[in-house]
Amino acid sequence: MKKNGYYSSGEFAHMAHVTLRTIRYYDKQNILKPSFKSEKGARFYTDADLARLQQILLLKYLGFSLDDIRDMTINDTDCHYMVDSLKIQLKLVRDRIEQMQLVEHAILKTTEAIQTQHDINWSQMLDLIHLTGMETSLKSQYQNASNISSRINLHELYSQNKTGWFPWIYDQCCIKENMNILEIGCGDGIFWKTNLDKLPENLHVTLSDISDGMLRDARRLIGSDDSRFTYQVFDCHQIPFEDQTFDLVIANHVLFYCDDIASVCKQVCRVLKPEGLFLCSTYGKKHMEEVRQLVSSFDERVQLSAERLYDKFGLNNGADQLKPFFSNISLHYYEDSLLVPHAEPLISYIFSCHGNQNQYLINRYQEFRSYVQKKTSTGFYITKDAGIFLCQK
Repeated sequence: MKKNGYYSSGEFAHMAHVTLRTIRYYDKQNILKPSFKSEKGARFYTDADLARLQQILLLKYLGFSLDDIRDMTINDTDCHYMVDSLKIQLKLVRDRIEQMQLVEHAILKTTEAIQTQHDINWSQMLDLIHLTGMETSLKSQYQNASNISSRINLHELYSQNKTGWFPWIYDQCCIKENMNILEIGCGDGIFWKTNLDKLPENLHVTLSDISDGMLRDARRLIGSDDSRFTYQVFDCHQIPFEDQTFDLVIANHVLFYCDDIASVCKQVCRVLKPEGLFLCSTYGKKHMEEVRQLVSSFDERVQLSAERLYDKFGLNNGADQLKPFFSNISLHYYEDSLLVPHAEPLISYIFSCHGNQNQYLINRYQEFRSYVQKKTSTGFYITKDAGIFLCQK
């Protein structure tokens, strides 16, 4: 018997302008399950299921496989998730538009070269092959953007220190007119967007990242018409600038991801001017420890990180790794904590971590959501243990 507010598979398919076969296939592939299933096996869907179907169809349109889509979506129609999802989808669409424009330009350029030179420029053809293969990076870009957004969002919403992490870091930088600045691992450029109104008019900032997708996000966020900024893709283990180029180098939560921290520090020291400043941030072992305890108490198999980043480069051991390269090193703590009254941003943060949580939590998602809702109902306290090293050459 049909329940009020529910649509049969056929009605749902008709509303969404897809075939019934498509709806059945998504069900079979565990991508879009019906909200209700009768005793006789009839499947029924709700208006809320349309939101998930929209996300699935858009990701499919952008070229993702069904396996990718299964990993990238969560069956939750809370407004918080809907807004986050739509923002990331918009970023993906803009990425694809930019990529297609590059492909269009390359095709026109290659065609023109063939017509005028009556010969094939194999170098241009190779560039075209590389461009048309760029969609393979979209999944990584989607996940990186989602993860960064989720982490920043939790801190922005519930940090007890009203100064804010990015404004606090800016104050430590002592940025002045005519400085030449490099940020390695800039991500989506949110640090600079947050402090844009404080920046002097006369200075130059080079934003770098190993991901061209991240740099596209940064360029869009800051504005491509701001002549103070340039953007460059490179690995910070090999910084492509001459000795003594920069007054300030920034590495915000970057060093613990590097394979060879000593090599990066050596490169930073090389490109800094005499008495130049290197600012690098990291965590201590107590950082967000209540989140780890929350998840492990739900399922002890879950590890939110494959490795403890603070063991690699943290507040407790960072100075020892910096000493061989810098003469004056000082540690500054950022005094803060979180008080989280709502489950959704915390759950988003948990799923943004680099651990095995998807393996154990996705299939128990509604149960886990209810569990976190109970824990946050009276406010969930989270320790923050973060700070920066200021290093002078």
